[in-house]
Amino acid sequence: MKIALIGATGFVGSAVLNELLSRGHAVTALARHPEKFAARDGLAVVRADALDAAQVAAAVRGHDAIVSAYNPGWSEPRIYELFGQGYDAILAGARQAGVKRLLAVGGAGSLEVAPGVQLVDTPEFPAEWKQGALAARDLLTRLRGDTALDWSFLSPPVLLAPGERTGRYRVGGDQPLPGQGGQPSGISVADLAVAIADEIEKPQHRRRRFTVAN
Repeated sequence: MKIALIGATGFVGSAVLNELLSRGHAVTALARHPEKFAARDGLAVVRADALDAAQVAAAVRGHDAIVSAYNPGWSEPRIYELFGQGYDAILAGARQAGVKRLLAVGGAGSLEVAPGVQLVDTPEFPAEWKQGALAARDLLTRLRGDTALDWSFLSPPVLLAPGERTGRYRVGGDQPLPGQGGQPSGISVADLAVAIADEIEKPQHRRRRFTVAN
């Protein structure tokens, strides 16, 4: 497949890039600084700003799918605003380019921990992650009202960390998957990338949110 990847230098995006290339896909990475990328078989890098719809459209045109791991950075004080602006441009660019398939990587904050209660709304949710989690939740709400794009939204589990690629994971929906011994569930970023690539290759969650965990 020919896949456009947004956020390819980030924690999740770099793992997704490795996974997609290892499977033989042709990947176009959108980047403000293409010089950060080393030459790799199957990889094309296009200078494009995720906040500019026209640049996104030009970069993704002709691709089979878009994987977006866009995140302005958890330490960015304007993360809520920039996250929203970024997805304004990404969604508009996808429509302009005629690319319908989009997988967006969100956060765990919008997972339901009790009926009608999302993780981001609990007192224990860390304040430093809240604005980013609220932005991702708003994106999910927006996608659920979108009838044009063939979207999927992936919420990682609460614990996402470096680790080995096992190629195995469990799949859930709107609630966090249970962990062991009452602990939160987690996954390695390498296995999260496996789940993303699997969903792109053989979609199981069209116009739905899903979550995964080891």
